[in-house]
Amino acid sequence: MKDIAILIPGDLHDHAVSRIEAAFDLIRTERADASLLSDDERRRIRGIAGWARIDAAFIDALPDLEIIASFGVGYDTVDAAHAARKGVMVTNTPDVLTEEVADTALGLLLNAVRELPNAERWLREGKWKSVGPYPFTRGTLRGRKAGIFGLGRIGLAIARRLESFGLTIAYHNRNPVAGVDYAYHPTLLDLARDVDTLICAAPGGAGTEKAVDAEVLAALGPEGVFVNIGRGSTVDEDALTAALADGTILAAGLDVFADEPNVPEALLRVENASLLPHVGSASRHTRRAMADLVVDNLEGWFAGRGALTPVAETRAVAVRLSAR
Repeated sequence: MKDIAILIPGDLHDHAVSRIEAAFDLIRTERADASLLSDDERRRIRGIAGWARIDAAFIDALPDLEIIASFGVGYDTVDAAHAARKGVMVTNTPDVLTEEVADTALGLLLNAVRELPNAERWLREGKWKSVGPYPFTRGTLRGRKAGIFGLGRIGLAIARRLESFGLTIAYHNRNPVAGVDYAYHPTLLDLARDVDTLICAAPGGAGTEKAVDAEVLAALGPEGVFVNIGRGSTVDEDALTAALADGTILAAGLDVFADEPNVPEALLRVENASLLPHVGSASRHTRRAMADLVVDNLEGWFAGRGALTPVAETRAVAVRLSAR
């Protein structure tokens, strides 16, 4: 496969880079910008690997492009619908990060409800000795009812963990999920009215843009807790900040933000939010597994075996191209 040119625009996990460099003709650019490529490079590139934003214009600029192997389970940075129309496969890296991200969601929930980061800071600042024990937390997991926005692979993994904590579970998706007994709500607002703990594992994109808004947050109530490990774009961050500051909800735990790495200053100032720098899948073990899946998709595709993890929009591309 050394005659097959693969482009990595921007950064990518070192393990993936090493494997691509060993197996393919590697081309690198700072970003997904056709002006950074020579005419010869644009004609030769047959695959893209990475997490850069790949829009329709960039896809159109590469006439022999066959596959975009995206690093991450979310692929809202790739215009997958346009790729499908052009006969270009798009893959992501599901499953291998599911358990790690679900673990992070539960960590954020515990942090938010029991104020664990604040309690640790109390100890480190010497207040346990100088002031006394950390104040009793208002929040607890006891008696809570959890709602999951986005009951996909990660949402289901979170639900299994919540069950072991003794929480009742409901969910909202575009459609009910077959084979689960959790209560289904046809709208996100209906779900928020029925629960006091909302965990967002929904994908980004126009369909979920600012879906968690002021009305949804108010429906959670003053004991409400919101956790997001999906995409920052699904939340109206101004409304969330206001809801935390004025007591509309009790607390929040966030691993994702709308304009990463830029977190709104007002959100940084609220004490009842546990904030993480998008580390949901960021263990060495899991990121290496994601890197392997990116390259396995490329190798499977160009070996004629087809893509391992095609995204929904390009499943028909996989059938059509792998059959030729």
